[in-house]
Amino acid sequence: MNDLDGIVTLEGVSKSFGKTLAVDNLSLCINEREFLTLLGPSGCGKTTTLRLIAGFLKPDKGSIFIRGERVNEIPSYDRSLGMVFQNYALFPHMTAYENIAFGLRLRRVSHDAIKEKVERVLRVVQLTGVEHRYPRELSGGQQQRIALARALVVEPQVLLLDEPLSNLDLKLRMAMRIELKEIQRNMGLTAMYVTHDQGEALVLSDRIAVMNQGKIAQIGSPTEIYESPRNTFIADFVGEANFFEGEVSEISDLVRVKTSVGLTLFGQLVLDEEHKKTFGKNAKVSVSIRPEKIDIKERPTKQMNSFNGRITHRVYLGSYRRYYVALHGGSQVILDKPIVRSTGKDYPDEVYVEWDPENCIVIPKQT
Repeated sequence: MNDLDGIVTLEGVSKSFGKTLAVDNLSLCINEREFLTLLGPSGCGKTTTLRLIAGFLKPDKGSIFIRGERVNEIPSYDRSLGMVFQNYALFPHMTAYENIAFGLRLRRVSHDAIKEKVERVLRVVQLTGVEHRYPRELSGGQQQRIALARALVVEPQVLLLDEPLSNLDLKLRMAMRIELKEIQRNMGLTAMYVTHDQGEALVLSDRIAVMNQGKIAQIGSPTEIYESPRNTFIADFVGEANFFEGEVSEISDLVRVKTSVGLTLFGQLVLDEEHKKTFGKNAKVSVSIRPEKIDIKERPTKQMNSFNGRITHRVYLGSYRRYYVALHGGSQVILDKPIVRSTGKDYPDEVYVEWDPENCIVIPKQT
């Protein structure tokens, strides 16, 4: 093995379906007791990666290790993994108790041990008392917890979760995020979670691996992914962002960028190893600024990144208001301002939008 070292390690793993390369030479490690999320759009390879680890698919190339053991040829039921599916995959003819106990019975665990383990895991997911109900008699949230309990009861080395909250309504989904993270921490579990929902990834994860076209575009903490995206794909996919296109006119502590519509922006450079040798003056870049990082003023207060514009739309969104501002020169920015209390007073049509250079991310163009 190379210097990748974790409870689960992937080395140069690839998987194709016909002419479609779903996972492309992927290397990744999951650390002990870590909650790692694979985040990306549909078709990026995240679910395929999860199924390769689970043993439901075999890689065309590369190796998968669990605690240092190469498991490419080991069937899924011998990998000591727990799996929670998107549709829960509960057996409709079995009670909640029987669904949870199913994996233990396959492992020939004794009757008394099964009873003790099932009762314990029902307490963990806070569903004691529903063990004799069938799936059709349970709510969506209860079915999700039973599916989680079934995965937990076999005491897996790694818990794999394939978009398990996507079928729940918004309020329940938000509540289950917190409960799921709490269960993972309290039980000391190692978890890999697959989702296209950036909110889930930011709430649940110790690290996020953003995938695109079968590769990992960036991996890091939620703060790193959100605050320092390495390319425009990540800046645009994770959260929302305003983008300006331009060229670098000066590099010092800050990077000065002249945009295609004549604005001068100052920001912080995000540079990966690929661009360090070639980046310099006149380099083409995208400049990203998050809507919540922008201030709105009736008169200018900053020397840098302060632009006059006109509010074209005001959208009330409950806890905050979104403003669409057309800058003089042709660009538009979107910004969000929290609503502390409703006074009926709002900004005039003509305003200044401003932001600090440290919140303005300069991203080199991919070549």
